[in-house]
Amino acid sequence: MAIDITDKNYASEIEQSELPVILDIYASWCGPCQQMELPLSQLEKEFSGKCKFTKLNVDHARDLAIKFGVTSVPTFLFIKNGKVISKETGYIAKDDFKKKIEEFLK
Repeated sequence: MAIDITDKNYASEIEQSELPVILDIYASWCGPCQQMELPLSQLEKEFSGKCKFTKLNVDHARDLAIKFGVTSVPTFLFIKNGKVISKETGYIAKDDFKKKIEEFLK
């Protein structure tokens, strides 16, 4: 299950994470965000132990979303050692997302 990111746990779960992190920035009212839930949970199981899946609700942590320059949801950040390596926006098909994760983990 993806970890919900808040202002309180951001540093420990993302900046200090030993594993690479995928941060799903979403909103509960966003259709494409809802469509991504099942593929993301399947990919989380597939990549268990290789990277950490996290979620950030823009309506609950607006300051963090602004910090990352999020202008639309869903936005996906690929983070290693506390630094954003890449950023994707919008719905991504499961197979395409899997390829992005594989590239990210190389």
